[in-house]
Amino acid sequence: MGSYVERPPVPELAAVVRTVWIQHTGSTPYVQRHLPTGGVEIHFPIGGRPQLVGPLTGPQIEVIPAHTTIVGARFHPGTAPPLPTVLDDLVDQRLGLAELWRSSTDQLVEAIALAETPERALLVLQAHLLPKFRNAVPVDLLVGEAVQALMPWNPVNIDTLATHLALSASQLRRRCLHAVGMSPKTLQRTLRFQGFLALAQAGAVASGRRGTDGMAGLAVDAGYADQAHLSRECLRLTGVTPSGLLGGDLDRCACGHDHSASYQPFLATRRRLVRV
Repeated sequence: MGSYVERPPVPELAAVVRTVWIQHTGSTPYVQRHLPTGGVEIHFPIGGRPQLVGPLTGPQIEVIPAHTTIVGARFHPGTAPPLPTVLDDLVDQRLGLAELWRSSTDQLVEAIALAETPERALLVLQAHLLPKFRNAVPVDLLVGEAVQALMPWNPVNIDTLATHLALSASQLRRRCLHAVGMSPKTLQRTLRFQGFLALAQAGAVASGRRGTDGMAGLAVDAGYADQAHLSRECLRLTGVTPSGLLGGDLDRCACGHDHSASYQPFLATRRRLVRV
């Protein structure tokens, strides 16, 4: 049996990194279904070559070899690590980190390989990220505000959001494409689905709006018109139905992994709504 454990990032990275993780595969290869989150990810097999997974707009299937240990980091939308290109050039791509960080990747690969435990390897990766963000060009603050406004808990019209940010709709689209890798509308749809997953994985109880409960109620709470709307979006973003993705239960994913380190900060945005 393999294992997957998510953890909060070190406090210094909390503003840019949503979660970090350690994954072990068992005695057989593991079929991993990567889902769109709105952000980029770093996947670092211990003893192997690290990759950057660009912003995803649909599911991406990867077969991870047996007896592999991976440490990784998932970034908030609009807070990717320093890269030599804009993110809309990296959509739905996997690139070797050496292609992007030529000067420092070899040292990082060696340091990760020499780490005594996966937990130590994860700390090494985060320590490597810290100076990169300290020395980087500041993130686009208007895009950061847009990301918060596009969270599912406060549905907003894209044109209204652009006006609120003193941008034209085309300016907002261009800045989101560069900093996030997707248009504001695509990001909104992605975050809405992430909101549903967060509610489901947290075992949240539906609010009962429109007299619905269970999965249908959570769909409405996340901003969907109804459960059928959720099902269509889930198929588009993940390739499977909601019940297929969650294993038929609303309090765990099909693989039984604990995703609390990922969904807790996401759900925290529900309590600090951005009014537009």
